[in-house]
Amino acid sequence: METKISEIADGIYRLSTYVPDIVPPAGFTFNQFLVLGDEPLMFHTGLRKMFALNHEALSRIISPAQLRWIAFGHFEADECGAMNEWLAAAPQATPAQGQTCCMVSLSDFSDREPRQLKDGEVVELGGGKRVRFIDTPHTPHGWDAGVLYEESTGTLMCGDLFTQLGNDRALTEGDIVGPAVMAEDIFKYSCLNPAMGTTIRSLAGLAPRTLALMHGPSFTGDGAAALRDLADDYDRRISEATH
Repeated sequence: METKISEIADGIYRLSTYVPDIVPPAGFTFNQFLVLGDEPLMFHTGLRKMFALNHEALSRIISPAQLRWIAFGHFEADECGAMNEWLAAAPQATPAQGQTCCMVSLSDFSDREPRQLKDGEVVELGGGKRVRFIDTPHTPHGWDAGVLYEESTGTLMCGDLFTQLGNDRALTEGDIVGPAVMAEDIFKYSCLNPAMGTTIRSLAGLAPRTLALMHGPSFTGDGAAALRDLADDYDRRISEATH
């Protein structure tokens, strides 16, 4: 395995590791995102067993010791499994997540006290970069789920939303909804609930220009339309499950 680096928006880098053994022959990607600034932020830590790969890749962009913030979508091994390894490599970094995650998991798991982020709270990274935390409980699954929106580039770091198989290009203008629908059919990974469509449509209101997917290619284009289409599919699933 190797971790590949691509700049998907101004000062935002995708670190992607492809694992062909997961649902072969398509395989599966695990993506982390680095947001540069005076206080660089990494979104997702990756699996603990992938730490060496990701550490080497990030070192090609900045020294890991420069990291000041480590965030993720929800408490799960591929989202935050290597948290403490990164904290050891970045002695000035602070973990950051929503209040629910910090209270039920992160404050105990993390070797360093995390910053609890309120819904809508903005973290100033400097250098023109600022990220907003948005609570998305049970969307797509964990009750502690949340996303980050980098305001200057219009980049929504989606976590597990739009999860798909394969090892497509790093950045696409093509369809990301159809492959996500197929992955949902295979994995059934989402916690279907009546609020899903509303939650995802609220993200569409941001009108993101880039969607940074944890599992799959990043997307550039009409992010709002893609989010609305994904919301429609979840509405369909919920309707079918309740009738």
